Amino acid sequence: MSRIDTVRLGGQDGPEIGVQGFGAMGISEFYGDTDEAAARDTLDAALEAGVTLIDTADVYGSGANEEFLAPFVAAHRDEITLATKFAIERRADDPHYRGIRNDRGYIRQAVEASLRRLGIETIDLYYMHRRDPEIPFAESVGAMAELVQEGKVRQLGLSEVTGAELREAYAVHPIAALQSEWSLFSRDVERSAVGAAAELGVTFVPYSPLGRGFLTGAFADASKDLSGGDFRQYQPRFTGENAAKNAALLEPVLKIAAAHGASAAQIALAWVQQRATVHGLTVVPIPGTRKRTRLEENAAATWITLTEQELAELEPIAAQVAGDRYPDMRSTSAARE
Repeated sequence: MSRIDTVRLGGQDGPEIGVQGFGAMGISEFYGDTDEAAARDTLDAALEAGVTLIDTADVYGSGANEEFLAPFVAAHRDEITLATKFAIERRADDPHYRGIRNDRGYIRQAVEASLRRLGIETIDLYYMHRRDPEIPFAESVGAMAELVQEGKVRQLGLSEVTGAELREAYAVHPIAALQSEWSLFSRDVERSAVGAAAELGVTFVPYSPLGRGFLTGAFADASKDLSGGDFRQYQPRFTGENAAKNAALLEPVLKIAAAHGASAAQIALAWVQQRATVHGLTVVPIPGTRKRTRLEENAAATWITLTEQELAELEPIAAQVAGDRYPDMRSTSAARE
């Protein structure tokens, strides 16, 4: 297939990357069992398509995702822009524990561990995965800035922060990217974060742009259609009455897909990509998949342009979605607006 278009990450001085990235989380955890050979083939397909921003985090598989990516990174270091994250702490003796750490000591410990697992000397884009409001933001971002000065990190990113928090962080050190959930089902970032990112020239990196697969029509009720190891069974939007209500919201997506000879996934991704024009900022969504065919399908969505009429038909969806993004929303930007 043809290679997708490119943009600059975090402004004109940033690296040139594909206008769509790749979210690697599902390779290691959360979405059921993975065929590792197929996942590695999917990574190769990403490069062939021009998908060069590869996104991981230390929390995915408790480091296993970074380790899985290491051979691919070693083979293609100059061709990719590698992003990873810190802040969500897990414990080996308690598989359900999730803590948030933004303190200086933890940040330094986390970056060294990620560098070691990835087998590299410098991380291209290093995100704070979640914010701990108990730690002064300037202190945390200052510690991240030190990593840039020391050559351990090239650019800084934040995830799930408000517009005010983004501005506060940017005053300490330039922020290249803001990663938060953004899709036809999830638009709370438009309250303040999107406008701040546009104002500051920060690239917006939407995660879960396909509503964790629900927008593709691949499943209708997570408790009935997905395997026991799939975390979507515990998310309010995807089970019971909420799932039934939300499945009905896909009707205009499917109608528009048919008109374009495209899949529902491609229309959902095209809508996210088109936020760049609507809001005047760089947008690089990071859909995840473990299949080459899906990767190629997702990349092809970057060439679909929705009409004003089609955008108008999709506009009401988010306001009608039943259920929160997570069972516990306390660590999201929406909870601090």
